Amino acid sequence: MDIVYALEPDISATEFVDVLERSSLAERRPVGDAGRIEKMLKNADVISTARAQDGRLIGVARAVTDFSFCCYLSDLAVDQVWQGKGIGTALMKHAHEAAGLEANFTLNAAPAAMDYYPKAGLTKMDNCFRQMGVWTEEG
Repeated sequence: MDIVYALEPDISATEFVDVLERSSLAERRPVGDAGRIEKMLKNADVISTARAQDGRLIGVARAVTDFSFCCYLSDLAVDQVWQGKGIGTALMKHAHEAAGLEANFTLNAAPAAMDYYPKAGLTKMDNCFRQMGVWTEEG
């Protein structure tokens, strides 16, 4: 099982959406909005990919980072057929190395993946907050 890992800042939106769909991550991403997907790819600082021997994209890790202090992993998608083979962990390590190992590596886990990340070596945190949509006067 030879898998090629690479940094691919110019991955196509079509390939990206395809692997999102094959990974089940598409249900939580705006795959029907091509313009938004293009912005997600264009504005990512690190896009790490995993390809099978035939060149097919089987995994992707997309991150936003300052290459020094923080690195936020926005997406980790591995084709369901290829899951359980260490590809996700390898993609995270590859993306973190590209961002700089001194950068704090953080992510939001999908509910179904809550048990995966500790097994991959990440520490669960209980001190995160988020705001989606329009801010109100209260917050």
